[in-house]
Amino acid sequence: MLTTNPFETADGDTLREECGVFGVYDAESASAIVALGLHALQHRGQEAAGVTSWDGHNFHTHRAMGHVAGNFDRDDVIRALPGPVACGHVRYSTTGETALRNVQPLFAELASGGFAIAHNGNISNAMKLRRDLIRSGSIFQSTSDTETIIHLVATSTYRTLIDRFIDALRKVEGAYSLICMTPEGMIACRDPLGIRPLVMGKLGDATIFASETVALDVVGADFVRELEPGELVTVSDAGIRSISPFGKTRGRPCVFEHVYFSRPDSVMEGQSVYSVRKAIGAELAKEGPVDADFVIPVPDSGVPAAIGYAQESGIPFELGIIRSHYVGRTFIQPADNIRHLGVKLKHNANRALIQGKRIVLIDDSIVRGTTSLKIVQMMRDAGATEVHMRIASPPTRHSCFYGVDTPERAKLLAARMTVQQMAEFINADSLGFISVDGLYRALGEAGRNAAQPTRCDACFTGDYPTPLTDHDAQTVPDQFALLDERVLA
Repeated sequence: MLTTNPFETADGDTLREECGVFGVYDAESASAIVALGLHALQHRGQEAAGVTSWDGHNFHTHRAMGHVAGNFDRDDVIRALPGPVACGHVRYSTTGETALRNVQPLFAELASGGFAIAHNGNISNAMKLRRDLIRSGSIFQSTSDTETIIHLVATSTYRTLIDRFIDALRKVEGAYSLICMTPEGMIACRDPLGIRPLVMGKLGDATIFASETVALDVVGADFVRELEPGELVTVSDAGIRSISPFGKTRGRPCVFEHVYFSRPDSVMEGQSVYSVRKAIGAELAKEGPVDADFVIPVPDSGVPAAIGYAQESGIPFELGIIRSHYVGRTFIQPADNIRHLGVKLKHNANRALIQGKRIVLIDDSIVRGTTSLKIVQMMRDAGATEVHMRIASPPTRHSCFYGVDTPERAKLLAARMTVQQMAEFINADSLGFISVDGLYRALGEAGRNAAQPTRCDACFTGDYPTPLTDHDAQTVPDQFALLDERVLA
């Protein structure tokens, strides 16, 4: 499987994108539009993809392991997903194992008819809710936290489907952006803090929902607006309706969307992600100056910040690491030296540029540190006389429980070491991170307001904006106890 991060390693030394969702209401060949939208969101989830359509009488679903390309670029697949309404999902698992039964959209037949749901985020009390639902007689078919929402809707005693849906959401904690399909229409909503993103667009008469604006661009749709934190939008033949079932809430969207998760050509909260990342690099240059010959990005996520760092510092920007875009997983060979040669197929040092030079490497984050260690060593092997590393985010000292796959805190390098110790661990001449206040300044604020933070930055500060019921009760296993299911990708 191809990855968006060429330095991804077997030990999970990267912050994995959460998931991506895309929905279309009232469009000819809606499933084809969804497939295109999912292509644009592929960076948000690369384990699996799924599309569900509604033709006015029946629901149709195709789900598969792997990328959108190869699974949804065939005419026979799209023809088998007829109808003017469709939604889709690209997945990287944060809850539940990698298996076909967890690939979304999930679908269930409720008393009111079919119900399909695509979810970006993570429900932090899913285990408690699941246990209560099972005791009441619910039978789960997946190990995904998303299925909890389906059962809460099914067991709600409210009369209308929308009221049952709202009743279900009042019981869940954590982060979610949801796109749901029913015979009555499409529902889109964000959690009360707006931790996960969701935008709305128009393509002719069709209404579109997507995780990022870049997906609207790819299908030729016009951006309308972002959904507000806690907002629920329904689209049906009767029109578009917006309600705020949780009242007006003060949002805390995920700050890491600006640092890494979103594509740089997206717009979030009215700001160009690319421009914000350049501003982060400029702040990083002010806070962590270094005397060097070149600024070199770690591809691809470090590029905009490296440009900003170079422009602010006056040090030339150069491509010192060349990435191949045509290589998937490193070849699995019995000998370590052969595996190491396979890594070089993905990325290689530009030796003619680097040899004899002092360089500043710019990357988006350090998780376990093993990847940074390899990158620094690559530069030294290519003849760099000094290797300084600068990181376009504060130290990641805490785990995320809102839909980002981070290791447990004990495995986060910044939770165990000082910055100086981390520099020694990765064998860099120096190491620097942007400060939390510097990150907020790059986003156009004076700094972080500790009393009323405007964003979720828990991975840096440990300030979690919602309860963490399952984590606090230490009830989250690696996967739920269901029949093991193996799928060959």
